[in-house]
Amino acid sequence: MRTAYQNELSALLAQVGDMCGLAGVSMERATRALLGPDLTLAEEVITDHEAIVEMGVATEERALVLLARQAPVAGDLRTVVSSMKNAADVDRMAALALHVATIARRRHPRCAVPDDVAPYFTEMGRIAVDLGNSARDVVVSRDPRKAAQIRHDDDAIDELHSHLFTVLKDQEWRHGVAAGVDVALLSRYYERFADHAVELARRVIYQATGSVA
Repeated sequence: MRTAYQNELSALLAQVGDMCGLAGVSMERATRALLGPDLTLAEEVITDHEAIVEMGVATEERALVLLARQAPVAGDLRTVVSSMKNAADVDRMAALALHVATIARRRHPRCAVPDDVAPYFTEMGRIAVDLGNSARDVVVSRDPRKAAQIRHDDDAIDELHSHLFTVLKDQEWRHGVAAGVDVALLSRYYERFADHAVELARRVIYQATGSVA
């Protein structure tokens, strides 16, 4: 029975990890759709989003079954509860990738971001995907040192987000209000994607150490 229980815990963590991986793939594809611009890829991100939502529901149900049948305590209880919260964060990460793809589709055949700020989104997309992949790894490994690195890596995307707002406020901005709104929203989506990865990392540290710092 104990072996089966531990296998269920491992399966729960693996499922959350799989969700992280799918969210990272969604953001990678959404970024390519945005910068292409690529309407077909944007449509694929939008269509495939439902699979991540369904996986989130299944993850929550699996966690609730573990709580009801096994009544975990201490570290195991932290793992189960944190996994439920992590699944919710990954669901939001996937939704943010969906928002990026939606803007890409709405502005097609024009690229939603002007050429002079496109490199910022290339970099934000790269960092966001790396953070999603790192979140997948730390959820499964429960390594607090790797989790701490995610919190550090988030600083880079925060800096890009802040810099883009400086660009938007510059009197030299010549791309109009609509493009400015798109850039502001898109930058926020990438920044929030990274923030949710940081929340995952914080919970992994909590699972491993019991510390909320």
